[in-house]
Amino acid sequence: MIAAFLGLRLYSVLGRRPEQNEEPLRRRIEQPDPSNASPRSLAPRLPEKPGAVGRPAPAQPEANVFDVPAEAGVRAIIAADRRFDVGQFLNGAKGAYGMVLAAFWRGDKDELAQLCDRDVYQGFATAIDARLAAGETIDARLIRIEEARIVAADYTAPVARITVRFLADVASVTRDSAGMVIAGSLNDAIEARDLWTFTRDLTSGDPDWLLDETDEA
Repeated sequence: MIAAFLGLRLYSVLGRRPEQNEEPLRRRIEQPDPSNASPRSLAPRLPEKPGAVGRPAPAQPEANVFDVPAEAGVRAIIAADRRFDVGQFLNGAKGAYGMVLAAFWRGDKDELAQLCDRDVYQGFATAIDARLAAGETIDARLIRIEEARIVAADYTAPVARITVRFLADVASVTRDSAGMVIAGSLNDAIEARDLWTFTRDLTSGDPDWLLDETDEA
């Protein structure tokens, strides 16, 4: 069941800003606010070009968080959105990875409805309904995320696309209606290798990144 779940297409919201008087949601990424962010939390800045006084220079991405083929795309995204920060994005992507997995394991349709497009949500809902009908339960835990690395990036105006490879350890056990273990073990974690692709329209006032595709790495 874990393998089937990890093979599904998913969709999620990253970077949602809180409404007035609303506490920020830690489960989503916010683009860094240059007026509040600590200089250490932002990627290094490229020197400004002569005559570009008052114009912020694009961030210098850290090469150790993405594969070489992704570099051109990452730089294009930074040039189009000067507030984009690679480290901030990856931290939020890792949070979203755990959040979506946990929602499915809990059978939380309400949360999944907020995180998934219609087709993907229906796939999750169908799997949850089948699990309930069979009287089965899943007890699963994301032990750790070993790696979250950008393996592909592209900017085709106005849409940015970033594919992240996740390597994670997951422990899971499935029990029948009588509570007997029928699959898995919480003592033996398995390695999950996934590719999740995030997209965002950079011309939109909505800062959210959408997780609209996953595959096995």
